[in-house]
Amino acid sequence: MGKIRTVFFGTPEFAVASLRRLLDDGVDVAAVVTMPDKVAGRGHKMIQSDVKKFAVERDLPVLQPEKLKDPCFIETLRELNADLFIVIAFRMLPEAVWAMPPLGTFNLHASLLPKYRGAAPINRAVMNGETETGVTTFFLKHEIDTGEIIAQEKIDIRPEDNAGDVHDRLMDLGAEMVAATVRDIEAGTVKSFPQPEGEFVAAPKIYKETCRIDWSRPAIEIHNHIRGLAPYPAAWSTLQAEGDKTMEVKIFTSAPCKTACTGRHPGECRVDGKRLYVATADGELEILELQPSGKKRMPASAFLLGYHPVKFTESF
Repeated sequence: MGKIRTVFFGTPEFAVASLRRLLDDGVDVAAVVTMPDKVAGRGHKMIQSDVKKFAVERDLPVLQPEKLKDPCFIETLRELNADLFIVIAFRMLPEAVWAMPPLGTFNLHASLLPKYRGAAPINRAVMNGETETGVTTFFLKHEIDTGEIIAQEKIDIRPEDNAGDVHDRLMDLGAEMVAATVRDIEAGTVKSFPQPEGEFVAAPKIYKETCRIDWSRPAIEIHNHIRGLAPYPAAWSTLQAEGDKTMEVKIFTSAPCKTACTGRHPGECRVDGKRLYVATADGELEILELQPSGKKRMPASAFLLGYHPVKFTESF
């Protein structure tokens, strides 16, 4: 099979690495499809997706449909006469789109499917204390993240990793896998197989309330919750400080301790010099980095210079 013509669908930084690798490999990218620009921030500036910024730098045509079923958008896609669609960190595509190219549409997903199907596979894997994850390429079909697997590769999730660390490693690994998948499809040697049954674990979208810390859980679970949401969107809790001050605090890094918290309720704080400890269901958790609302991220030692914490909100 000769050189194939592709259309790339993606939005965040995670997708840019794969698009860059495809262009470096000389893959024919006829157009890039990404989300519409949006207004954000106090200055109400128009924000472009990371994929759009990169595509514009490389002089690639960019499509930004409001609705993926828009007949004009679908006709524009059809006129591109692409052989293959590639989807990374984008919205759910209607069948009129993913069934269009003769060689199909494949997706890169940041998990070892069928585990962690859904919008937040990296966060959820770390939040759940998993010790490994990976990337999967698969052909799209009707149900989200359920199509036939083309390729998979694993990485370890190290105890010190947060979601950002895992994201960056999977982003690079995924770019290699996307390039290899395109080469196999181009050569006509691609093989795929159905996803195994019985290993499904959901990875639903992360909302603000998802990020709230429940101090009545065991310390290791809270620790995994914190690192699974760091550096973004970040776990948070409401802190009561001396003088009846209350503030919302984001917590970025922590460390489980072997010290007991006998006689203290979950969420109650203990300060030892420049160190901050919080009681949980089964022991203390040391808070290492945090960010009070309206302030910069800082180590606990710096936070304790200006605040005298008493108690984090105990539960939901």
